[in-house]
Amino acid sequence: MGKWVDRICEIVTFLFDPLHHFWESKGFHRRAAALLVLVFLAALAGIELGRQGLLPAALAQHTPANHFHAVNLAFTLVLILEVVSFLFTLPCSFSKSLGTQFEILALILLRNAFKELSLLGEPITVEANLTPVLHLAVSGFGALVLFALLGVFRRIQPKHKKDTLSATALYRFVAIKKAIALVLLTVFVGFGLTNVAITLAGLPHVEFFPFFYTLLVFTDILVVLVAQYFWPSFHAVFRNSGYALATVFIRLALAAPPIYDVALAILAILFAIALNLAWNRMFTGFPARRPETTPERSA
Repeated sequence: MGKWVDRICEIVTFLFDPLHHFWESKGFHRRAAALLVLVFLAALAGIELGRQGLLPAALAQHTPANHFHAVNLAFTLVLILEVVSFLFTLPCSFSKSLGTQFEILALILLRNAFKELSLLGEPITVEANLTPVLHLAVSGFGALVLFALLGVFRRIQPKHKKDTLSATALYRFVAIKKAIALVLLTVFVGFGLTNVAITLAGLPHVEFFPFFYTLLVFTDILVVLVAQYFWPSFHAVFRNSGYALATVFIRLALAAPPIYDVALAILAILFAIALNLAWNRMFTGFPARRPETTPERSA
């Protein structure tokens, strides 16, 4: 039985590692960045041609009239790249995976801020409707607060591990998470292509990122259950389950209306920070006081 398990782990690792290496290579990132620039410029040009009535009717009906939609498209593509990068961090530690989810959430809040610009007209006019301005400001500052708290979250990562795994068990655990990541990557690509086809056909599509984070909630719970097989202790199960609960908060933030979404996003990362602080205090205890130096002792 063990040989079959190891063989499956080898196959999963053989499929995952080359994809991960390719995605993280500098050459790919440069090409992706160049593609983002070209898509952004092409979107601006297409919107302007549509405004001038120079696009075919079939294409014009799918082309927005506000240039700020090009910004939304660019940020959506950036988010897609970040989500794929997150899938490749899934086999890493729970904390690193959750930190990447907070990075994606911060970018989503920034994208929401830019989306409000399209409601102000072009050129930008505030007039009497200050609601988009309020939502823009809250989303922007919320993303900034989340970015700052993410630095705190990474700085206080637990450094003390009570349980250790053998090399074989660790290899199998990581391979299982790689297999889950490959399944998620397949679903991600398939759902994305389906959504694009539905949109081009003029049919209502499913919001991509809320759907994906809903999937992540179930994925995180699955990883927690798998981890319990290798780390059955209470403290490990509690910490990993707490990280999964933080993902639930993130999902609620994506479903919440403006302003409430920012509040839930900050609540999610504050919960994760508090969880890490409790973990650190549990295993390090209170810092020991240095004994006072008296003249007699120093002598």
